[in-house]
Amino acid sequence: MHSFINNLPKAELHIHIEGSLEPELMFQLAQRNQIELPFNSVEEIRSAYNFSNLQTFLDIYYQGANVLQHEQDFYDMTMAYLLRCKEESVIHSELFFDPQTHTDRGIEIGTVISGIDRALQDAKTQWGMSSGLILCFLRHLSADAAMDTLEQALPYKDKLIGVGLDSSELGHPPEKFTAVFERALAEGLLTVAHAGEEGPADYIWQALDLLKVSRIDHGVRCIEDETLVQRLIDEQIPLTVCPQSNLKLCVVDAMSQHNILQLMDRGVLVTTNSDDPAYFGGYLNKNYTALVDSLDMTSEQAVQLARNSFAASFVSDDIKADFNRRMDDYLTAHKL
Repeated sequence: MHSFINNLPKAELHIHIEGSLEPELMFQLAQRNQIELPFNSVEEIRSAYNFSNLQTFLDIYYQGANVLQHEQDFYDMTMAYLLRCKEESVIHSELFFDPQTHTDRGIEIGTVISGIDRALQDAKTQWGMSSGLILCFLRHLSADAAMDTLEQALPYKDKLIGVGLDSSELGHPPEKFTAVFERALAEGLLTVAHAGEEGPADYIWQALDLLKVSRIDHGVRCIEDETLVQRLIDEQIPLTVCPQSNLKLCVVDAMSQHNILQLMDRGVLVTTNSDDPAYFGGYLNKNYTALVDSLDMTSEQAVQLARNSFAASFVSDDIKADFNRRMDDYLTAHKL
């Protein structure tokens, strides 16, 4: 199964590109940019990746981002992730980035977007990888700060497919950002939002009804509201679920308790994703194989998750059909 999954065509729809910054590259960029880190070795950084909740993770996440200073830094980080996608048969990825993490340090938003986009374009040219870029607002900051960030990003709108909402969920409900999401929608951008990870199921309702999102990021706490689950099924609203992240951040106590396959079997359009893979111990395939190892996921269920990732992606129906043809070819070659 692990080999089958490694070569299975799939898409990733919930990946924070800053969360793919491996300790080795963090050290390299710190040296290149003469940034002093509070760690003496790669091993020290890895040992610090022992989180008890979302906030303790975010504290070190933002600290690591300080090494990102120049367009080339953002390019190198993004290309490292994309090369991992190539190894893992990820044929399409929709990446999140957090501009406020950088603009609040004095980095121009154009520097961030240009570096990431250049890597995305090189991956498309060099091996045909498809991708999209989603700007996320930090929900622990003000709605006015989010609106200002959107204004800064609009000159680069052609490089974006949508906006999202991430960072500390508790105490920062989606309704706080209604106006900025209305503006983004008016500008032709799609909307997504983190909801129902640490926050309650009500945050999912708010994201759907107030932010008009096309997808819910995480969403695992929907299970607490039967009416909500039925709505997700009826409207086929995707959930971009991140199993390894949920385990690492103690959303679940054990992978064997995860509800992703339960939701899928009920008809919810769930997908599997890596979230912040450098911090949570694994890229996309690790999330698939964790479900095999802990939940006895079958090859048929793995294929369904991969097809769901195509269905939930923000590409045209023609491109989705091409993705599924590639899946069909792979299954035929494996006599499945």
